[in-house]
Amino acid sequence: MEPEAYRIGWVPFIHAKIYLGSKPLIPRTETEYWLDAVIKKIKGKKILDLCAGSGCIGVAVLKEIPDSHVDFVEIDENHHVTIRKNILENGIDVKRTKIFDGDLFGNILDTYDVIFSNPPYIDPKLLNRVQKSVINFEPKQALLGGEEGMEIIDKILKNFSKFLNPDGVLYIEHEPEQVEKLKKYAGYIDSYPDQYGVLRYSRFH
Repeated sequence: MEPEAYRIGWVPFIHAKIYLGSKPLIPRTETEYWLDAVIKKIKGKKILDLCAGSGCIGVAVLKEIPDSHVDFVEIDENHHVTIRKNILENGIDVKRTKIFDGDLFGNILDTYDVIFSNPPYIDPKLLNRVQKSVINFEPKQALLGGEEGMEIIDKILKNFSKFLNPDGVLYIEHEPEQVEKLKKYAGYIDSYPDQYGVLRYSRFH
């Protein structure tokens, strides 16, 4: 059965209303939880939402940090309409935003104080633990992260530092099993739990 969020057409996310017209990845409460915690800590105002999907991360940041600027990167241009709608419907000035297509940093020339990314990170070999409705209805491009779920994460972690301002940080969502693999990258700070006590996101600089 099609997920309820698609049938309704939107979901709440922090203090934003996120529309799902193009059927991007449905925002998870785990992402909402860690982003809400991080927003309270960050000091930078220039933000990149990488692998943006619906734009839920960037839109929430724009609402919570009124003087911020957020750029969105989403490889599937079908979702750009959804991102724009979420910007406008949440009362955000479009001048505070830009939307880019392309593969990860491929079209990015700027640098940022904070990069947020919820990339595809599911290991295709472990699909048996993913709900059937997710597999059947949500975009596989936003879910599957290649070998051990690490292929997209690897690309991000090998390149992100070139796009950070001094003292800038990257926050990236992942599976708990991937934490040990993340520790091999320079700039790794620590991994943090979601509301269920599962190591769900990590910080890099």
